[in-house]
Formats: sequence, C-alpha cells, structure tokens
Amino acid sequence: MGWLEGEVALITGGGSGIGRAVALRYLAEGASVAVLGRGAEQLEEVVAAAGDRSDRVLPLTGDVRSPDDLHRAVDATVERFGKLDILVPNAGIWDYHRSVTKLDGKELSEAFDEVFGINVKGYVLAVEAAWRELVATRGSIVMTLSNASFHTDGGGPLYTASKHACLGLLRQFAYELAPRVRVNGVAVGGMRTKLRGPQSLGLQDRTLEASFAKNEASGQAQQPLIPLYDSSVEPEDFTGPYVLLASRANSGTVTGAVIPADGGIAVRGFRSPAGGAGL
Repeated sequence: MGWLEGEVALITGGGSGIGRAVALRYLAEGASVAVLGRGAEQLEEVVAAAGDRSDRVLPLTGDVRSPDDLHRAVDATVERFGKLDILVPNAGIWDYHRSVTKLDGKELSEAFDEVFGINVKGYVLAVEAAWRELVATRGSIVMTLSNASFHTDGGGPLYTASKHACLGLLRQFAYELAPRVRVNGVAVGGMRTKLRGPQSLGLQDRTLEASFAKNEASGQAQQPLIPLYDSSVEPEDFTGPYVLLASRANSGTVTGAVIPADGGIAVRGFRSPAGGAGL
C-alpha cells in the first residue's frame, strides 16, 4: 500500500523532467495518473516507463495556454478513472538567465508573453479547469515552484517574476479553495532535465542537462555550487515532497505551504555577489 493508493492525479508538463518523475512516483505510491504534454512521443515514453502499471497512465496532448485543452484533459481524466483527487500544475520553461541588460524591448515583450503564458497562465487555467472535480473529492493541488519563487538569480527577470507570481497564486488559491481543496507547492532547484527555454529567444532546443554534463578533462560531472548537489541532481530525487503534500493521511492539515527542495540554495545562495559589474 502506497501513500496515494486509489488516488487519481493530473500532471501538466508530465512528459519529461520533474513532471515525468512525479508521475512515475505517484504510480509507485498507488495512484492512477493522467499526464498532459505537448509531445505525444514523450508521453508514450512515460507509459512505457510505467511498465506493468501502464494501465494506470493516461497520456494527453495539449497546450497549457489553452483552456479548451485543459478542460478536455480534466474531462478525459474523470472519464477514464472516475474522479480527480490531485492536480499538479507543473509545465514550465526557463529563461536561461537572460538579463534585462542583454535583451531589447521587442525580445523582452515576446519572451514575457511566452514565459508568463506557460508558467503563470498555464497554472491559472489548470486550476480553473480542475477545481470543481477537486472540490467533489476534497482533493489537493501541488504546484511546482522554484528557488526563484523566493530568491534572485534562479533565472533572469522573466523567469523569476513568473515564479514569484506562482507563489502568489498558490497562496490565493489556498485561500479561495479552502476548506474543500488543499493547495501547496514544492520549490525545486536545478536538476538534470530537458527543461527548455523560450522559442521567442531561440532557446527552445537548449536543456538544463548541459549544466550537469561531464567535464571532458576530468570525466566528472559538473555540479552547481550549492550544498546538496553532490548527490541530488536527478528529477527522481525531488519527488518525495510531492507525495507528502498530496497525501491525505500525512498532510491533511497543510495548505498554503511550500516545501523547499532546492539543494540548500536558501541557506547558501549563489556564488556571484552581484549582476551589474559589467554594466
């Protein structure tokens, strides 16, 4: 018996990275899982990775910026599994530290619309599509946040602002949906994942995996200079708090809370003292 036995979850951005890892962990904990993503091939890889649990996985293609796609995802989840207990708004992109000093107004405008459309609007629309079903089951929402929801230099201004906005959404949703639905979040740090950048900045094919690539000279993986990243770099390492916060038995009195799973960024910070020395 797992912590989520008999529960049903819908995860946006579930085809790769932390979304995929959470989907597989929820399956291991006894849940059935619908995974929403833009690429059918990635979603089928999640189904294959589920192995003998694949009958409890529902792959769904869609764009989190589309309210119609999200409503279809919720409807399909309920039609397949009979209910919805857990929503994990997770789909996101990173701005790869693109500074306001390195972008012109047009680039900023286009990238803003793309980053906020996925990272913020996508969360709002997911909650709007799902809240009725979650009220019916007295379910919960577990949002993927970031160290950038609390601290600077976890990205550039667009990503940082989007993740600060998500923290505000979490708190507001926790208030608006109480007492029927709990709303919490996990503030993750960097990990070895295919998290992409904005297409508007030509970063759609770049991934975070490069940050953890092996040094050709030493053969050792490069680790970010934050305390726990000598061992915790895989998405699977970050899934425990998602299970805890979704569990009725183990966090039934918790709402409006965020568990930091950032490898110690909050206690150490980043190495660079400032960003403006080269202005």
